[in-house]
Amino acid sequence: MQTLIGKKIGMTRIYDEDGQQIPVTVVQVGPCVVTQRKIKASDGYDAVQLGFEEQKEQRLSKPEKGHFAKAGVKAQKTLREVRVEAGDELKVGDVLTAALFDGVSFVDVLGHTKGRGFQGVIRRYKMRGGRASHGGAWLRRPGSIGNREWPARVFKNKKMPGQMGSVDITTQNMRVVKVLADENALLLEGAVPGPSGGIVLVRKAIKKA
Repeated sequence: MQTLIGKKIGMTRIYDEDGQQIPVTVVQVGPCVVTQRKIKASDGYDAVQLGFEEQKEQRLSKPEKGHFAKAGVKAQKTLREVRVEAGDELKVGDVLTAALFDGVSFVDVLGHTKGRGFQGVIRRYKMRGGRASHGGAWLRRPGSIGNREWPARVFKNKKMPGQMGSVDITTQNMRVVKVLADENALLLEGAVPGPSGGIVLVRKAIKKA
């Protein structure tokens, strides 16, 4: 299993050996502690529950306090469940760090995008809009969305104004520029979804080695 919970720190740039500039996103990955182990015999599938960032116990509910007490680990702020292979030897209490990604060239990042509120079609879908002269009067409007006689309705999935952003998204095949194992950080080429400080899930790329 090569998956960790992380936090988006922000963007910067570094230079390669040829002096070329590379825009990178700094992501703190781990340390993550295993707070629960599920096996097929008792749970129907194999998985581990990972915890990220310690939390004050006074901010937890009684069931949460009991969960962490049973595992014998400190309270964690963020929990995520990750599927593992049946023969995986991970057990409760194990701590995983950024060293897990040593030798990994590409990763997938699962995050939650920034919310943009209610937006029109110009911003939401980059539509062109109408003309500004000769009696246009519909500069930022979507234009015709259907006919009166047939189909006498608006088709489903028509691109219309509405809520933009604030959705779960996966950015695939992000190149790992550098692994900073001592600082539990990854430098990933390009932009990671979500705001700085947002929680993400980083896993080894599925579609690219």
